[in-house]
Amino acid sequence: MRTVGHRRERPLVMQGDGKLLAEGARFSEMISHLAVSTFIPKGVYRFHTHQDANRQQEDCLVTGLGRLVAERV
Repeated sequence: MRTVGHRRERPLVMQGDGKLLAEGARFSEMISHLAVSTFIPKGVYRFHTHQDANRQQEDCLVTGLGRLVAERV
């Protein structure tokens, strides 16, 4: 097994401070922008094979990127 990077464990404190709150808000904002760029519609998808799932993901990505390019032109 190969380990890449490491995670910092935050200590538990009795009183929260604004620094951690601001860090959490920045993280949430970054995640919300990421969700817009996946181009996969919301919903529950069930596939018979991994190949079907990959095909649907690729189709959504191609369609979404095509729409993005058309908007920018």
